[in-house]
Amino acid sequence: MTRSQRRWNIAAHVVLIIFSAIILLPILWTLRTSFASEVIAYEIPPRLFFKPTLENYRDIFVENNFLRYFRNSLIVALMSTMISIPLAAFAGYAFAKYNTGGDRLKFLVISSQMLPPVVLVIPLFSIFMRLHLVNTIRGLTISYLAFNLPFLIWILMGFFEAIPNELEEAALIDGASRFTAFVRVIFPIAAPGVMAAAVLSFILCWNEFLFALVLTGADSSTVPVALAALQTQRGVLIGKLSAGVVMAIAPIVILSLFIQKYLVRGLSFGAIK
Repeated sequence: MTRSQRRWNIAAHVVLIIFSAIILLPILWTLRTSFASEVIAYEIPPRLFFKPTLENYRDIFVENNFLRYFRNSLIVALMSTMISIPLAAFAGYAFAKYNTGGDRLKFLVISSQMLPPVVLVIPLFSIFMRLHLVNTIRGLTISYLAFNLPFLIWILMGFFEAIPNELEEAALIDGASRFTAFVRVIFPIAAPGVMAAAVLSFILCWNEFLFALVLTGADSSTVPVALAALQTQRGVLIGKLSAGVVMAIAPIVILSLFIQKYLVRGLSFGAIK
């Protein structure tokens, strides 16, 4: 390695370290605050070393019933993802391989994502009120399904376009139906892309705030709404809020550890045809 290459290598590592610190330091500080007592959490200047406590975690689960909100978020995210992924896979494959509806229908599908959510939340609330779906897990799941499905269709359409048509033709020649060819041949090949879409769907549902705030009540609130409720007349309960944030990001971190390999393959799948 030449001296010039060594300098560029060092500069690249310095830039990566700086950007990594910018991303990780707020998360690490939130983790630190979650183990601080109420007095230490508000100290200025802040104290770096102190005796950690689990008081904040105990309070959010005992006093704020955080487990119920955590369960609601998990149910809504899983149900919405499990329903939307098969539907998006069939629709994306139809768009990619058979040009169903032409370019106009493709544009119509993705154009539904261009409207700001705040424009749609009031009409959706009125419709759900008449259907008795407000303050229900079922109603929130339907709303997430409706708004995430076009985005997932568009993502999966790109994955399916990268799969050669010859694979399906070979399955049809062997006597398989189009449905069998899709399920047994095409879908397994596109599994990394489908996995990436499923992860994105879960994250979108897990982090969504506006619709969860408007369409839910005390019994069906999700984690983002519960975290927002920690701002009281005494101000922001920073210790409890930090503990809640740590619990909120924990499932995403654990999920990424198990499916990181498939997620990377899925995000790069179809980049090169």
